[in-house]
Amino acid sequence: MRILCVAMLAATAAMPVRAQTDWPVYGHDPGGMKFSPLTQINTTNIAKLERAWTYHTGEKGRQFESTPLVVGGVMYVSTQQQRIVALEPETGKEIWKYDPKARAREHRGVSYWAGDRQTPPRIVFGTGDGRLIALDARTGNPAVDFGDNGVVDLRVGVADKYPKAGYAITSPPAIYRNLVIVGPNTQEGPSHGPSGDPRAFDVRTGKLVWRFHTVPQPGEPGNETWGPDGWKERSGPSLWGVMTVDTERGLVFLPTGNPADSFYGGDRKGTNLYANCVVALDAATGKLRWYYQIVHHDIFDYDVTGAPALIDVVQNGKRIPAVAEITKMGLLFILNRLDGKPVFGAEERPVAKSDVPGEEAWPTQPFPLKPPPLARMSLKRDEIARRTPESERYCRELFDQLHEGGPYTPYGMAKATLLFPGAMGGGNWGGVSFDPKLGYVFVNTSNMGAMGHIVPVPAGSPMPYRNESGYARFLDQDQYPCQQPPWGELSAVNANTGDIAWKVPLGSFEELEAQGFKNAGTPNVGGTIATAGGLVFVAATNDSKFRAFDSRTGKELWTGRLDATGNSTPITYQGRHGKQYVAITAGGPDHLRNVGDNSKNNADSLIVFALPGGNVTTPNLTSKNVSPPSAKKAASTAVAAITNGRLPEGEGRDVVVRMCTRCHGAGTFANSRMNRNEWQDEVDDMIARGAVGTNDEVRTVVDYLAANLGGSSGSQKQPRRK
Repeated sequence: MRILCVAMLAATAAMPVRAQTDWPVYGHDPGGMKFSPLTQINTTNIAKLERAWTYHTGEKGRQFESTPLVVGGVMYVSTQQQRIVALEPETGKEIWKYDPKARAREHRGVSYWAGDRQTPPRIVFGTGDGRLIALDARTGNPAVDFGDNGVVDLRVGVADKYPKAGYAITSPPAIYRNLVIVGPNTQEGPSHGPSGDPRAFDVRTGKLVWRFHTVPQPGEPGNETWGPDGWKERSGPSLWGVMTVDTERGLVFLPTGNPADSFYGGDRKGTNLYANCVVALDAATGKLRWYYQIVHHDIFDYDVTGAPALIDVVQNGKRIPAVAEITKMGLLFILNRLDGKPVFGAEERPVAKSDVPGEEAWPTQPFPLKPPPLARMSLKRDEIARRTPESERYCRELFDQLHEGGPYTPYGMAKATLLFPGAMGGGNWGGVSFDPKLGYVFVNTSNMGAMGHIVPVPAGSPMPYRNESGYARFLDQDQYPCQQPPWGELSAVNANTGDIAWKVPLGSFEELEAQGFKNAGTPNVGGTIATAGGLVFVAATNDSKFRAFDSRTGKELWTGRLDATGNSTPITYQGRHGKQYVAITAGGPDHLRNVGDNSKNNADSLIVFALPGGNVTTPNLTSKNVSPPSAKKAASTAVAAITNGRLPEGEGRDVVVRMCTRCHGAGTFANSRMNRNEWQDEVDDMIARGAVGTNDEVRTVVDYLAANLGGSSGSQKQPRRK
């Protein structure tokens, strides 16, 4: 039985979720595809895109990594200081603002819960000092019946023994039914500290529902992978990336980080489950369904951070539900969503040993057979950049002082190590986006090497060794990468074949372009989105630009100037009058402030773009197999339904009445006029929230609504409100 009740769209909530035109979840949908079906902005008119409005937070000085949400005519965004602001998405006018007075940390956004009959919609988010806060989405006031006057202290029961240790929530929680699921950012070292366990809380009351041990305790499967005592008081594995949810199957997918210490694991001999994994849990209970470990015994800071994107792979006419996970190594793992097995296969390959006393690097690491690596994983001396004679000489001399042993070479003691990619290379928390029509996975990657040297520490220190300069970049004297470009890339992978469809440089150092050093790309941190208009949007690069690419070919079609680096993931949405917008946050200094000229990378801007002119009619997205009713007929049937307080006659009306008016009267949705695709999207949204119906009944309801309450997108459409 599938879940359905169109009338439950509003329940008692004032602001319905409109997945077709809004951006209601960090990844647009709970599964994190980051794909919008909007087509008004497309390959034919993207060159005309211009800035529509800008909102300034007044909080310069920190990275602005937040991705806004747009739900039911309101935009919600978190600022650099973790204040939450509600705005008019068409103008940027403030509706309300809430200040949690939190410890400043990076913050990637908030989550929206649509409410139910007893409880209005809520905005839920975590803070840099380890609190989980719920606000009334309409007013911005704390939800007084959630925890202690709207607040749950997440440190209680987890960080009690470590009051000074870091424990922060930096990414939006996952929402599944009436649960809010959250994971922390924990310390990188020393080894002992707060755990990184994910927990689920009742979104109405704030009461704990379940907790999953990412470091298995005695008697739990996986405990033996930490050596005799490595599990005791282990800090992490951190879980600071974005989680995703399969609402149909009731699964939540976690990208788990590395355990502490990041670069030394002599006190945790073994593979260290469930660190560096994609973990699938039963979302209602927290019980383990499956896991896939992407890095064994991490001593590289190769934590898994990107949102596990739920995609479909089509092979021999069969649709395989899958999970796409990009890694810091630039490896894209496409896993079967049901059991975690690599769709295109993977193999364990031998990697280098460690020369650090007491360290036992794992002898093999997994490599997917497809697709090939999307970032550089090694460097030869003849691959040093030839930007200038001085730069080439500097980089060759630097290279000769380092040991480069290929992928997963542990940082050594005898000689400093060059590792490709470093912890800031490859992919990162921006994750991937997916176009379900093309079957393409889009991902931005950096080709950045890191240099480090393991050294002993004084007696009495928490750990016997530390990594000297473990995050130092492999840069020349002018702070440009030492290896030959490209230094940043955008790739499209055909999820059905595992092949790279196209790959292009991403980003530009303008001063180098002027010198003839073209198509170099730049290091980047942030995410992509895809649209049905045939576009891929991405900022991420440290050149303060926002770009749109043709999703089929990778051709760059548009570039917009930002106030600073856009180290975030953009969104796109439709405003009240039918106009499509694209939004991105920009602020700094950015993650890559050691690279190039970052003097401009300090801003506080939420920047929104649109096509010029007044309201624009969205192209009709109705399925080619269904002829929509004329605008005149759509208007007359909708008016009749509203006037008569009943649904119009038509085939399937009895099914709609039986299934969808048990919760509310017909007026709850009869005054909406949308095309078939939009009604289908409304129904799909209710599958995650509503009552029961068979597949045939679902199709009947959509057919009825499209035929009798249909209409063209834009001026005909009226948003539903209770």
